[in-house]
Amino acid sequence: MDIPRQNASNKKRKRILIGSAAAAGLLLTTLALGRLPQAAPTVEKATVWTDSVRRGTMLRQVRAPGTLVPEQIQYVSAVTAGRVEQIAVRPPAAVTPGTVLLELSNPDVQLEALDADRQLVAAQAQLASLGMQLRTGRLSQEGAQATARSEYEEAKRTLTLTEALDKKGMATPMELQRARDRVEETRTRLEAEQDRLKIMGGSVQDQLDLQRRQIERLRAISKFQQERVASMRVTAGAPGGVLQTLPLELGQWVTPGQVLATIAQPGRLKAVLRVPETQAKDVVLGQPVSIDTRNGTVDGKVMRIDPAVQGGTVTVEVALVGELPKGARPDLSVDGTIEVERLVNVLYVGRPAYGQPESTVGLFKLDPDGVTARRVNVKLGRSSVNTIEVVQGLNPGDRVIISDMSQWENVDRVKLK
Repeated sequence: MDIPRQNASNKKRKRILIGSAAAAGLLLTTLALGRLPQAAPTVEKATVWTDSVRRGTMLRQVRAPGTLVPEQIQYVSAVTAGRVEQIAVRPPAAVTPGTVLLELSNPDVQLEALDADRQLVAAQAQLASLGMQLRTGRLSQEGAQATARSEYEEAKRTLTLTEALDKKGMATPMELQRARDRVEETRTRLEAEQDRLKIMGGSVQDQLDLQRRQIERLRAISKFQQERVASMRVTAGAPGGVLQTLPLELGQWVTPGQVLATIAQPGRLKAVLRVPETQAKDVVLGQPVSIDTRNGTVDGKVMRIDPAVQGGTVTVEVALVGELPKGARPDLSVDGTIEVERLVNVLYVGRPAYGQPESTVGLFKLDPDGVTARRVNVKLGRSSVNTIEVVQGLNPGDRVIISDMSQWENVDRVKLK
């Protein structure tokens, strides 16, 4: 039996219409689902930290690790070279000014001291010999002067007698002239002997003074050499304390100027903190500091800031005020908190795990129901150890998540359960 062509065409058209309607319905469904809000991921409430935004006074603080070191350290250095013969004490022994730390030996130093003593004794003997010679010479000159004076007086008497004889015609003119010449000669000789004695007196004193200065110089050299010998018996020196280091062994050779030991005064300690260079710009002299020794805390003040940066940190020295906690000793590891500024009447919140000062970050702010949290952009300001200033984006009383939420950085809403 023949089937009419019109019926077949109608069925085909009907199938096309049904297919088109189904495709359109699927497209509309897809678009509708795409416009639906994305389901918020669920976050365990016990795994996040939240904090409330507060208005008030915010303390800006810088925290840094460090150690306790003696406020005064005495370095004991070698005066002369020598070999270590004996070590009397070892750290951490308590020492007094007269405590012997170690003994050195150096034959050359001892020989130099003996030679200096020999030269000093020789100079002293020379002074004694010179004094005797000069005194003997002076006595001889005084004798020569006395002889010249005697001859001069005799010549004057002879002249007087000759002049008397001449008046009586009993002396010739030649005898009279000879008598006068004799007086002149003896007078000149007497003056010469007197001048020689005067010059000799001044010369004697100069020679003795010169020799005495030579003796003083040699005495100073001898004393220095004796001190070098004595320095090989190394003592703690004033004011003593606790021996910290003595890095030497028997038989070791030391050189002049080498540090033999360090001595610290007990009870006088300071804290040396290593502040990160990015935070050191806010630290100034006189700022209050709290030092945690793990056995207690002690207050202090910033007394010195190293101008150089070493290993990314700046060294800050803190003078401690008050009694130290028990167990405080040199080289003890401590934590220091420096108060750098007080910000009055500002908004602040606990410092987020990923928030940096003077930046804008996305924080999850809890809704009033406390179940959902939405991302908001927050502008942050100055920071402290545990808090940070809120410049824009939050209000007092808002609660935000401050723990690490980096794994949810692609969502704008989370659900807490």
